Amino acid sequence: MPQWTILLPQPIAEKALELLRGQKDFEVLVFSPEEKERVWEYLPQAHALLVRSSFRVTREVIDRASNLRVICRVGVGLDNIDVEYAKQRNIAVFNTPGGNTTSVAEHTLALLLALAKDLFFYDRKVREGEWRSRYTYRALELSGKTLGLVGFGAIGQEVARLSLGFGMKVLFFDPFVPEGVLQGAQKVPTLSELLSRSDFVSLHVPLTEGTRHLIGREELRLMKPTAFLINVARGAVVDEEALLEALREGWIRGAALDVFEKEPPSGDHPLCSLPNVILTPHVAGLTRESTERVAVQAAEQIIAFFTREGESHGT
Repeated sequence: MPQWTILLPQPIAEKALELLRGQKDFEVLVFSPEEKERVWEYLPQAHALLVRSSFRVTREVIDRASNLRVICRVGVGLDNIDVEYAKQRNIAVFNTPGGNTTSVAEHTLALLLALAKDLFFYDRKVREGEWRSRYTYRALELSGKTLGLVGFGAIGQEVARLSLGFGMKVLFFDPFVPEGVLQGAQKVPTLSELLSRSDFVSLHVPLTEGTRHLIGREELRLMKPTAFLINVARGAVVDEEALLEALREGWIRGAALDVFEKEPPSGDHPLCSLPNVILTPHVAGLTRESTERVAVQAAEQIIAFFTREGESHGT
């Protein structure tokens, strides 16, 4: 008979599900995003929650899941989980760091190139029959430009490594990472200095109370009028109202956003009507390869956790 119930409010990669279902002690319950009521119904049975970014593990969810032993986030960010309350309830919380580093870094570079080459402008013009748009000379070379990275963990460092290959100058601001961690990348002492010196600013920090609206009106005003902002971290790291003003008033040249303060954004969101912003649907980490990799890592963590549990109880 299964001893542990593993509840997934959303499906994950089939290879990871096979790992979980192959454990004789596991009962694996998988629901679709539309089955929120059924998830709520089965929460009291759950010993483990395996969640993605869109399912919020609130205090209410934790209270209802009275048998819960572990929460595992398929991905890196933990802002959808009340981690402190889980700790108070003696519930372990894991994530899968590093599993989507390559995917997010490559997506960042794709946005960097799209902004520099103004690809979406030229695409529109060709479709509209405006071939002479080629003489507008809007595209830039990355070589010699300065990239400022806010946050210099695994993803930030991979973005730096790729960008250095294009001949860019790389600055980073991160109080927790020392100078010299990556040859060719220069640490700057303040966020203000990074913003004022960079041609491109890319955000790679988790969402915490300390980083919420880290980039607001004051920070955007420090950027060059020719500079671009890229956000593949969390939407609320940027004050969207301030960013809208900056894009409309020309404080900065443009932006590329994979994340929003409220997801999904409404169809009439003001950002959707601006020509100097590129938008993607929180997809930076969702390549085929990384989706399977982080799911398998999460499944392995759940298996390891309950293996230890069984050993500690002599089963």
